[in-house]
Amino acid sequence: MIHSDPRFRTVVEPFRLKMVEPIHFPSREERVAAIGAAHHNLFALPAELVTIDLLTDSGTGAMSTEQWAALLRGDESYAGATSFRRFERVVQELTGFPYVLPTHQGRAAERLLFAHFGGPGVIIPNNSHFDTTRAHVEATGSVAVDLPSPLAGDTQLEAPFKGDMDLDALEALLKNQGSRVPVVCVTITNNAAGGQPVSMANLRAVRALCDKYGKPLFLDAARFAENAWFVREREPGYSRIDVRTIAQEAFRLADGTWVSAKKDGLVNIGGFLAFKDETLLTPLRNGLILNEGFPTYGGLAGRDLEALAVGLTEVTDEDYLRYRARSVAWLGHGLERGGMPVLKPFGGHAVYLDARRLLPDWSPDDLPAQALAVALYVEGGVRGVEIGTLMFGRTRPDGHQVAAPRELVRLALPRRVYTQAHVDYVIEVGTWVAQHKECLQRLRIEWEPEALRHFTARLHPIRSSARGLRQLESP
Repeated sequence: MIHSDPRFRTVVEPFRLKMVEPIHFPSREERVAAIGAAHHNLFALPAELVTIDLLTDSGTGAMSTEQWAALLRGDESYAGATSFRRFERVVQELTGFPYVLPTHQGRAAERLLFAHFGGPGVIIPNNSHFDTTRAHVEATGSVAVDLPSPLAGDTQLEAPFKGDMDLDALEALLKNQGSRVPVVCVTITNNAAGGQPVSMANLRAVRALCDKYGKPLFLDAARFAENAWFVREREPGYSRIDVRTIAQEAFRLADGTWVSAKKDGLVNIGGFLAFKDETLLTPLRNGLILNEGFPTYGGLAGRDLEALAVGLTEVTDEDYLRYRARSVAWLGHGLERGGMPVLKPFGGHAVYLDARRLLPDWSPDDLPAQALAVALYVEGGVRGVEIGTLMFGRTRPDGHQVAAPRELVRLALPRRVYTQAHVDYVIEVGTWVAQHKECLQRLRIEWEPEALRHFTARLHPIRSSARGLRQLESP
Protein backbone atom coordinates (compact mmCIF):
# COMPACT_ATOMS: atom_id res chain seq x y z
CA MET A 1 0.00 0.00 0.00
CA ILE A 2 1.45 3.38 -1.00
CA HIS A 3 0.49 5.09 2.23
CA SER A 4 2.49 2.56 4.27
CA ASP A 5 5.55 2.57 1.99
CA PRO A 6 8.47 4.20 3.87
CA ARG A 7 9.84 5.64 0.61
CA PHE A 8 6.91 8.05 0.26
CA ARG A 9 5.74 10.81 2.61
CA THR A 10 2.33 11.67 1.20
CA VAL A 11 -0.53 10.79 3.53
CA VAL A 12 -2.87 8.84 1.26
CA GLU A 13 -6.38 8.35 2.61
CA PRO A 14 -7.19 4.60 2.54
CA PHE A 15 -10.63 5.24 1.05
CA ARG A 16 -12.36 6.87 -1.91
CA LEU A 17 -15.10 9.47 -1.67
CA LYS A 18 -18.61 8.43 -2.72
CA MET A 19 -20.56 11.33 -1.27
CA VAL A 20 -19.54 14.90 -0.55
CA GLU A 21 -20.91 17.63 1.70
CA PRO A 22 -20.38 21.30 0.81
CA ILE A 23 -18.08 23.33 3.04
CA HIS A 24 -19.00 26.95 3.70
CA PHE A 25 -16.44 29.74 3.64
CA PRO A 26 -17.87 32.60 5.69
CA SER A 27 -15.93 35.85 5.48
CA ARG A 28 -13.80 37.07 8.34
CA GLU A 29 -16.39 39.75 9.05
CA GLU A 30 -19.07 37.05 9.32
CA ARG A 31 -16.88 35.05 11.66
CA VAL A 32 -16.20 38.06 13.89
CA ALA A 33 -19.93 38.71 14.12
CA ALA A 34 -20.65 35.03 14.77
CA ILE A 35 -18.17 34.64 17.62
CA GLY A 36 -19.53 37.79 19.21
CA ALA A 37 -23.10 36.51 18.96
CA ALA A 38 -21.88 33.22 20.47
CA HIS A 39 -20.40 35.12 23.46
CA HIS A 40 -16.94 33.84 22.46
CA ASN A 41 -17.99 30.26 23.11
CA LEU A 42 -17.17 28.01 20.17
CA PHE A 43 -19.85 25.50 21.18
CA ALA A 44 -22.48 28.16 20.46
CA LEU A 45 -21.44 28.70 16.84
CA PRO A 46 -23.78 27.57 14.06
CA ALA A 47 -22.05 24.72 12.23
CA GLU A 48 -22.63 26.34 8.83
CA LEU A 49 -20.36 29.20 9.90
CA VAL A 50 -17.44 26.83 10.52
CA THR A 51 -15.08 25.94 7.66
CA ILE A 52 -12.99 23.16 9.24
CA ASP A 53 -14.64 21.67 12.31
CA LEU A 54 -12.17 20.08 14.73
CA LEU A 55 -14.27 20.66 17.85
CA THR A 56 -14.48 16.93 18.50
CA ASP A 57 -13.94 13.51 16.96
CA SER A 58 -17.06 12.24 18.76
CA GLY A 59 -19.83 11.27 16.38
CA THR A 60 -18.45 13.49 13.61
CA GLY A 61 -16.88 10.79 11.43
CA ALA A 62 -17.97 9.34 8.10
CA MET A 63 -19.39 5.84 7.86
CA SER A 64 -18.21 3.24 5.36
CA THR A 65 -20.16 1.62 2.54
CA GLU A 66 -20.53 -1.51 4.67
CA GLN A 67 -21.98 0.54 7.51
CA TRP A 68 -24.45 2.29 5.22
CA ALA A 69 -25.47 -1.09 3.83
CA ALA A 70 -25.92 -2.42 7.37
CA LEU A 71 -28.40 0.35 8.16
CA LEU A 72 -30.90 -1.28 5.81
CA ARG A 73 -30.67 -4.50 7.81
CA GLY A 74 -31.80 -2.83 11.03
CA ASP A 75 -34.42 -4.72 12.99
CA GLU A 76 -36.54 -2.14 14.79
CA SER A 77 -38.32 -4.60 17.05
CA TYR A 78 -38.77 -3.14 20.53
CA ALA A 79 -37.52 -6.28 22.27
CA GLY A 80 -35.24 -9.12 21.18
CA ALA A 81 -34.18 -7.53 17.89
CA THR A 82 -31.76 -9.48 15.72
CA SER A 83 -29.72 -6.28 15.34
CA PHE A 84 -29.02 -6.32 19.06
CA ARG A 85 -27.86 -9.91 18.99
CA ARG A 86 -25.47 -9.17 16.13
CA PHE A 87 -24.11 -6.15 17.99
CA GLU A 88 -23.87 -8.14 21.24
CA ARG A 89 -21.81 -10.89 19.57
CA VAL A 90 -19.33 -8.35 18.17
CA VAL A 91 -18.87 -6.67 21.57
CA GLN A 92 -18.50 -10.00 23.37
CA GLU A 93 -15.88 -11.18 20.86
CA LEU A 94 -13.95 -7.92 21.19
CA THR A 95 -14.10 -7.43 24.96
CA GLY A 96 -14.59 -10.91 26.34
CA PHE A 97 -17.36 -9.60 28.62
CA PRO A 98 -20.59 -11.64 28.62
CA TYR A 99 -22.96 -8.86 29.69
CA VAL A 100 -23.57 -6.06 27.17
CA LEU A 101 -25.90 -3.07 27.56
CA PRO A 102 -26.27 -0.60 24.66
CA THR A 103 -26.65 3.12 25.39
CA HIS A 104 -27.27 6.10 23.16
CA GLN A 105 -23.77 7.44 23.86
CA GLY A 106 -20.90 7.24 26.31
CA ARG A 107 -22.19 9.71 28.88
CA ALA A 108 -25.34 7.62 29.30
CA ALA A 109 -23.12 4.66 30.17
CA GLU A 110 -21.20 6.87 32.61
CA ARG A 111 -24.43 7.92 34.28
CA LEU A 112 -25.50 4.30 34.78
CA LEU A 113 -22.10 3.17 36.01
CA PHE A 114 -21.45 5.94 38.50
CA ALA A 115 -25.03 6.01 39.75
CA HIS A 116 -24.20 2.47 40.90
CA PHE A 117 -20.61 2.90 42.13
CA GLY A 118 -20.72 6.55 43.22
CA GLY A 119 -22.15 8.37 46.23
CA PRO A 120 -21.17 10.82 48.97
CA GLY A 121 -17.73 10.11 50.37
CA VAL A 122 -16.78 7.81 47.49
CA ILE A 123 -13.48 8.28 45.61
CA ILE A 124 -13.22 7.33 41.92
CA PRO A 125 -9.59 7.24 40.72
CA ASN A 126 -8.68 7.47 37.03
CA ASN A 127 -5.53 8.21 35.10
CA SER A 128 -7.49 11.32 34.02
CA HIS A 129 -11.22 11.96 34.01
CA PHE A 130 -12.43 13.82 30.96
CA ASP A 131 -15.20 16.40 31.24
CA THR A 132 -18.42 14.37 31.22
CA THR A 133 -16.85 11.53 33.22
CA ARG A 134 -15.82 13.92 35.96
CA ALA A 135 -19.26 15.55 35.90
CA HIS A 136 -21.07 12.24 36.29
CA VAL A 137 -18.78 11.16 39.13
CA GLU A 138 -19.20 14.45 40.96
CA ALA A 139 -22.97 14.54 40.37
CA THR A 140 -23.28 11.54 42.71
CA GLY A 141 -21.35 13.31 45.46
CA SER A 142 -18.20 11.31 44.73
CA VAL A 143 -14.70 12.75 44.39
CA ALA A 144 -13.03 12.31 40.98
CA VAL A 145 -9.29 11.86 41.54
CA ASP A 146 -6.85 12.10 38.64
CA LEU A 147 -3.68 10.03 38.95
CA PRO A 148 -1.81 10.69 35.70
CA SER A 149 1.76 9.66 35.08
CA PRO A 150 4.23 12.32 36.27
CA LEU A 151 5.48 12.38 32.68
CA ALA A 152 2.19 13.88 31.53
CA GLY A 153 3.00 17.23 33.09
CA ASP A 154 5.73 18.03 30.57
CA THR A 155 4.07 18.81 27.24
CA GLN A 156 7.42 18.70 25.42
CA LEU A 157 8.67 15.37 26.71
CA GLU A 158 8.83 12.70 23.98
CA ALA A 159 7.79 9.74 26.13
CA PRO A 160 5.85 6.89 24.47
CA PHE A 161 3.14 6.33 27.13
CA LYS A 162 2.37 9.61 28.87
CA GLY A 163 -1.23 8.43 29.30
CA ASP A 164 -0.25 5.88 31.97
CA MET A 165 -1.62 5.90 35.50
CA ASP A 166 0.68 6.86 38.38
CA LEU A 167 1.07 3.47 40.04
CA ASP A 168 2.64 4.77 43.26
CA ALA A 169 -0.17 7.28 43.71
CA LEU A 170 -2.79 4.61 43.02
CA GLU A 171 -1.30 2.22 45.56
CA ALA A 172 -1.06 4.97 48.16
CA LEU A 173 -4.72 5.81 47.61
CA LEU A 174 -5.85 2.18 47.81
CA LYS A 175 -3.71 1.55 50.88
CA ASN A 176 -4.79 4.62 52.82
CA GLN A 177 -8.37 5.17 51.64
CA GLY A 178 -9.28 1.91 49.94
CA SER A 179 -12.57 1.60 51.81
CA ARG A 180 -13.79 4.68 49.91
CA VAL A 181 -12.79 3.36 46.47
CA PRO A 182 -15.39 1.05 44.88
CA VAL A 183 -13.81 0.90 41.42
CA VAL A 184 -10.62 1.92 39.62
CA CYS A 185 -10.89 3.44 36.13
CA VAL A 186 -8.38 3.88 33.32
CA THR A 187 -9.07 5.95 30.20
CA ILE A 188 -7.54 4.72 26.93
CA THR A 189 -6.29 6.86 25.31
CA ASN A 190 -5.88 9.55 27.97
CA ASN A 191 -7.82 12.44 26.43
CA ALA A 192 -7.30 15.02 29.18
CA ALA A 193 -3.54 14.41 29.08
CA GLY A 194 -3.31 15.08 25.35
CA GLY A 195 -4.67 11.90 23.78
CA GLN A 196 -1.68 9.95 25.07
CA PRO A 197 -1.75 6.14 25.06
CA VAL A 198 -1.59 3.77 28.01
CA SER A 199 0.89 0.90 27.88
CA MET A 200 -0.04 -2.70 28.40
CA ALA A 201 2.63 -2.88 31.11
CA ASN A 202 0.85 -0.10 32.98
CA LEU A 203 -2.54 -1.77 32.56
CA ARG A 204 -1.14 -5.04 33.89
CA ALA A 205 0.33 -3.22 36.89
CA VAL A 206 -3.00 -1.48 37.58
CA ARG A 207 -4.70 -4.86 37.33
CA ALA A 208 -2.25 -6.27 39.88
CA LEU A 209 -2.98 -3.44 42.31
CA CYS A 210 -6.72 -3.94 41.86
CA ASP A 211 -6.29 -7.63 42.64
CA LYS A 212 -4.13 -6.84 45.67
CA TYR A 213 -6.73 -4.50 47.15
CA GLY A 214 -9.84 -6.28 45.86
CA LYS A 215 -11.11 -3.60 43.47
CA PRO A 216 -12.75 -3.99 40.05
CA LEU A 217 -11.09 -2.29 37.09
CA PHE A 218 -13.14 -0.54 34.41
CA LEU A 219 -11.83 0.95 31.17
CA ASP A 220 -13.14 4.10 29.55
CA ALA A 221 -12.31 2.70 26.13
CA ALA A 222 -13.70 5.21 23.64
CA ARG A 223 -10.40 5.11 21.72
CA PHE A 224 -9.38 1.51 22.36
CA ALA A 225 -8.18 0.87 18.80
CA GLU A 226 -5.99 3.96 18.68
CA ASN A 227 -4.48 2.95 22.02
CA ALA A 228 -3.80 -0.55 20.71
CA TRP A 229 -2.12 0.92 17.61
CA PHE A 230 0.34 2.88 19.74
CA VAL A 231 1.03 -0.19 21.87
CA ARG A 232 1.97 -2.05 18.71
CA GLU A 233 4.12 0.82 17.47
CA ARG A 234 5.85 1.75 20.73
CA GLU A 235 5.79 -1.03 23.32
CA PRO A 236 8.47 -3.75 23.27
CA GLY A 237 7.10 -7.20 22.49
CA TYR A 238 4.03 -6.05 20.56
CA SER A 239 5.36 -5.11 17.13
CA ARG A 240 4.32 -8.45 15.58
CA ILE A 241 0.91 -8.69 17.27
CA ASP A 242 -2.12 -7.47 15.35
CA VAL A 243 -4.03 -4.50 16.73
CA ARG A 244 -7.26 -6.37 17.39
CA THR A 245 -5.46 -8.95 19.52
CA ILE A 246 -3.82 -6.16 21.53
CA ALA A 247 -7.20 -4.51 22.08
CA GLN A 248 -8.68 -7.81 23.22
CA GLU A 249 -5.81 -8.28 25.67
CA ALA A 250 -6.46 -4.83 27.15
CA PHE A 251 -10.15 -5.53 27.67
CA ARG A 252 -9.41 -8.88 29.26
CA LEU A 253 -7.25 -7.21 31.90
CA ALA A 254 -10.35 -5.35 33.11
CA ASP A 255 -13.62 -6.31 34.76
CA GLY A 256 -15.70 -4.07 32.55
CA THR A 257 -15.74 -1.16 30.18
CA TRP A 258 -17.85 1.74 29.05
CA VAL A 259 -17.45 3.03 25.52
CA SER A 260 -18.56 6.10 23.67
CA ALA A 261 -18.86 4.37 20.30
CA LYS A 262 -18.94 7.77 18.60
CA LYS A 263 -15.14 7.55 18.57
CA ASP A 264 -13.63 4.15 17.71
CA GLY A 265 -17.05 2.69 17.02
CA LEU A 266 -17.00 4.80 13.82
CA VAL A 267 -20.65 5.82 14.20
CA ASN A 268 -22.51 9.08 14.69
CA ILE A 269 -24.40 7.90 17.77
CA GLY A 270 -24.07 5.02 20.22
CA GLY A 271 -22.26 3.54 23.18
CA PHE A 272 -22.31 0.58 25.53
CA LEU A 273 -21.46 -0.93 28.88
CA ALA A 274 -19.93 -4.41 29.04
CA PHE A 275 -18.79 -6.31 32.11
CA LYS A 276 -18.19 -9.75 33.59
CA ASP A 277 -19.83 -9.53 37.04
CA GLU A 278 -23.39 -10.89 36.87
CA THR A 279 -24.31 -9.08 40.10
CA LEU A 280 -24.00 -5.77 38.22
CA LEU A 281 -26.48 -6.85 35.58
CA THR A 282 -29.71 -6.21 37.47
CA PRO A 283 -28.95 -2.71 38.83
CA LEU A 284 -27.34 -1.48 35.62
CA ARG A 285 -30.05 -3.01 33.43
CA ASN A 286 -32.77 -1.48 35.61
CA GLY A 287 -31.11 1.90 35.27
CA LEU A 288 -30.94 1.39 31.53
CA ILE A 289 -34.65 0.60 31.29
CA LEU A 290 -35.49 3.66 33.37
CA ASN A 291 -33.33 6.13 31.45
CA GLU A 292 -32.50 4.73 28.01
CA GLY A 293 -34.92 2.04 26.88
CA PHE A 294 -35.34 -1.69 26.75
CA PRO A 295 -32.02 -3.59 27.17
CA THR A 296 -31.97 -4.79 23.56
CA TYR A 297 -31.98 -1.29 22.12
CA GLY A 298 -30.85 1.04 24.92
CA GLY A 299 -31.82 4.30 23.28
CA LEU A 300 -30.62 3.29 19.82
CA ALA A 301 -32.45 2.29 16.67
CA GLY A 302 -31.76 -1.18 15.31
CA ARG A 303 -30.00 0.39 12.33
CA ASP A 304 -27.63 2.17 14.72
CA LEU A 305 -26.72 -1.13 16.35
CA GLU A 306 -26.03 -2.63 12.92
CA ALA A 307 -23.73 0.23 11.91
CA LEU A 308 -21.95 0.00 15.25
CA ALA A 309 -21.36 -3.74 14.90
CA VAL A 310 -19.63 -3.08 11.57
CA GLY A 311 -17.67 -0.10 12.92
CA LEU A 312 -16.26 -2.05 15.86
CA THR A 313 -14.88 -4.52 13.33
CA GLU A 314 -13.56 -2.02 10.80
CA VAL A 315 -11.79 0.19 13.33
CA THR A 316 -8.96 -2.27 13.96
CA ASP A 317 -7.98 -2.29 10.27
CA GLU A 318 -4.30 -1.41 10.38
CA ASP A 319 -4.25 0.53 7.11
CA TYR A 320 -6.90 2.81 8.57
CA LEU A 321 -5.10 3.22 11.89
CA ARG A 322 -1.78 3.94 10.17
CA TYR A 323 -3.45 6.65 8.10
CA ARG A 324 -5.18 8.02 11.20
CA ALA A 325 -1.97 8.32 13.21
CA ARG A 326 -0.03 9.76 10.27
CA SER A 327 -2.72 12.38 9.62
CA VAL A 328 -2.55 13.58 13.22
CA ALA A 329 1.25 13.63 13.13
CA TRP A 330 1.23 15.52 9.80
CA LEU A 331 -0.92 18.22 11.39
CA GLY A 332 1.24 18.34 14.51
CA HIS A 333 4.56 18.57 12.72
CA GLY A 334 3.22 21.22 10.37
CA LEU A 335 1.97 23.40 13.21
CA GLU A 336 5.23 22.95 15.11
CA ARG A 337 7.25 24.02 12.06
CA GLY A 338 5.05 27.09 11.83
CA GLY A 339 5.90 28.17 15.38
CA MET A 340 2.84 26.86 17.24
CA PRO A 341 3.79 25.08 20.49
CA VAL A 342 2.25 21.59 20.54
CA LEU A 343 2.00 18.76 23.02
CA LYS A 344 4.35 15.88 22.18
CA PRO A 345 4.34 13.14 21.19
CA PHE A 346 1.24 13.34 19.05
CA GLY A 347 -1.73 11.20 20.04
CA GLY A 348 -4.11 9.22 17.89
CA HIS A 349 -7.10 11.52 17.50
CA ALA A 350 -5.97 15.11 17.93
CA VAL A 351 -3.19 17.65 18.11
CA TYR A 352 -3.08 19.70 21.30
CA LEU A 353 -1.79 23.28 21.10
CA ASP A 354 0.05 24.50 24.19
CA ALA A 355 -1.38 27.95 24.89
CA ARG A 356 0.64 28.33 28.07
CA ARG A 357 3.86 28.14 26.07
CA LEU A 358 2.51 30.41 23.36
CA LEU A 359 1.28 33.01 25.88
CA PRO A 360 3.57 32.62 28.91
CA ASP A 361 2.69 36.01 30.40
CA TRP A 362 -1.06 35.39 30.49
CA SER A 363 -2.75 34.42 33.74
CA PRO A 364 -5.44 31.72 34.10
CA ASP A 365 -7.94 34.57 34.52
CA ASP A 366 -7.21 35.53 30.88
CA LEU A 367 -8.31 32.08 29.62
CA PRO A 368 -5.35 31.77 27.23
CA ALA A 369 -6.40 28.49 25.63
CA GLN A 370 -9.90 29.77 24.93
CA ALA A 371 -8.43 32.96 23.46
CA LEU A 372 -6.25 30.88 21.15
CA ALA A 373 -9.20 28.74 20.09
CA VAL A 374 -11.24 31.86 19.32
CA ALA A 375 -8.40 33.29 17.22
CA LEU A 376 -8.18 30.13 15.10
CA TYR A 377 -11.85 30.50 14.31
CA VAL A 378 -11.80 34.24 13.63
CA GLU A 379 -8.76 34.03 11.36
CA GLY A 380 -9.48 30.84 9.46
CA GLY A 381 -12.86 29.39 10.37
CA VAL A 382 -11.17 26.51 12.22
CA ARG A 383 -13.09 25.37 15.31
CA GLY A 384 -11.22 23.52 18.03
CA VAL A 385 -11.97 23.13 21.73
CA GLU A 386 -10.31 24.56 24.83
CA ILE A 387 -8.97 22.01 27.31
CA GLY A 388 -7.73 24.28 30.03
CA THR A 389 -9.05 26.55 32.74
CA LEU A 390 -12.44 27.08 31.12
CA MET A 391 -13.07 23.31 30.92
CA PHE A 392 -11.31 22.06 34.04
CA GLY A 393 -10.89 25.12 36.27
CA ARG A 394 -13.44 26.93 38.39
CA THR A 395 -14.22 30.44 39.56
CA ARG A 396 -13.20 31.18 43.14
CA PRO A 397 -15.38 33.30 45.43
CA ASP A 398 -13.05 36.26 44.80
CA GLY A 399 -13.76 36.01 41.06
CA HIS A 400 -10.35 34.67 40.06
CA GLN A 401 -9.86 31.35 38.29
CA VAL A 402 -8.45 28.17 39.75
CA ALA A 403 -6.11 27.09 36.95
CA ALA A 404 -6.25 23.77 35.15
CA PRO A 405 -3.04 21.71 35.01
CA ARG A 406 -2.56 22.59 31.33
CA GLU A 407 -3.79 25.25 28.92
CA LEU A 408 -4.45 23.33 25.71
CA VAL A 409 -6.48 23.69 22.55
CA ARG A 410 -7.49 20.35 21.05
CA LEU A 411 -7.80 20.03 17.30
CA ALA A 412 -9.61 16.69 16.99
CA LEU A 413 -9.75 15.13 13.52
CA PRO A 414 -13.10 13.51 12.65
CA ARG A 415 -12.58 10.02 11.28
CA ARG A 416 -12.49 9.60 7.49
CA VAL A 417 -13.78 13.16 6.85
CA TYR A 418 -11.01 15.60 5.91
CA THR A 419 -8.26 15.23 3.30
CA GLN A 420 -4.64 16.28 3.41
CA ALA A 421 -5.55 19.60 1.77
CA HIS A 422 -7.88 20.39 4.68
CA VAL A 423 -5.14 19.54 7.16
CA ASP A 424 -2.63 21.71 5.28
CA TYR A 425 -5.07 24.62 5.48
CA VAL A 426 -5.36 24.20 9.26
CA ILE A 427 -1.55 24.29 9.44
CA GLU A 428 -1.56 27.60 7.54
CA VAL A 429 -4.14 29.12 9.86
CA GLY A 430 -2.35 27.92 12.99
CA THR A 431 0.97 29.22 11.71
CA TRP A 432 -0.47 32.67 11.03
CA VAL A 433 -2.05 32.90 14.48
CA ALA A 434 1.19 31.78 16.18
CA GLN A 435 3.11 34.45 14.32
CA HIS A 436 0.62 37.15 15.41
CA LYS A 437 0.02 36.03 18.98
CA GLU A 438 0.31 39.61 20.27
CA CYS A 439 -3.11 40.28 18.74
CA LEU A 440 -5.01 37.69 20.75
CA GLN A 441 -7.68 39.04 23.10
CA ARG A 442 -7.86 38.17 26.76
CA LEU A 443 -11.23 36.84 27.89
CA ARG A 444 -13.33 36.82 31.03
CA ILE A 445 -16.29 34.67 32.06
CA GLU A 446 -19.51 36.68 32.01
CA TRP A 447 -21.85 33.84 33.05
CA GLU A 448 -21.39 30.15 33.80
CA PRO A 449 -23.58 27.19 34.83
CA GLU A 450 -22.83 25.02 37.84
CA ALA A 451 -21.50 22.03 35.87
CA LEU A 452 -19.71 21.53 32.54
CA ARG A 453 -19.45 25.28 32.19
CA HIS A 454 -17.44 25.24 28.98
CA PHE A 455 -20.45 24.04 26.97
CA THR A 456 -22.68 27.05 27.66
CA ALA A 457 -20.62 29.74 29.42
CA ARG A 458 -20.74 33.28 28.06
CA LEU A 459 -17.44 35.12 27.72
CA HIS A 460 -16.32 38.59 26.72
CA PRO A 461 -12.98 40.16 25.72
CA ILE A 462 -11.51 42.55 28.26
CA ARG A 463 -9.68 44.65 25.70
CA SER A 464 -9.69 45.28 21.98
CA SER A 465 -6.36 44.73 20.29
CA ALA A 466 -4.79 47.95 19.03
CA ARG A 467 -4.05 46.41 15.69
CA GLY A 468 -6.62 43.64 15.60
CA LEU A 469 -6.11 40.32 13.93
CA ARG A 470 -5.53 40.83 10.24
CA GLN A 471 -7.14 38.58 7.70
CA LEU A 472 -5.08 35.61 6.62
CA GLU A 473 -2.94 36.76 3.73
CA SER A 474 -2.91 34.93 0.43
CA PRO A 475 0.35 33.17 -0.37
